[in-house]
Amino acid sequence: MRLPIDPQADLARRAWVACPACDDARHCAACADRRTCGEHWRYLISSNGPVLHLQCPGCTHTWSLDTRPGLPRSGGAPCP
Repeated sequence: MRLPIDPQADLARRAWVACPACDDARHCAACADRRTCGEHWRYLISSNGPVLHLQCPGCTHTWSLDTRPGLPRSGGAPCP
């Protein structure tokens, strides 16, 4: 089992995007409204321009997400 990198991450190291592995926020009203949610955040490992490298503290899945406009926002590639 892989542990979350930083389960106590400060707000500057958090991102609010859906986890493609566990979809733990699917029944959360705050997440559905795209508001900041204190429970369903992702740890921002690093970023390379518009590409975010993330980890879900719930299931420990790591992935990369390209945030450029016009690209699909679901899924994502595993982190390198």
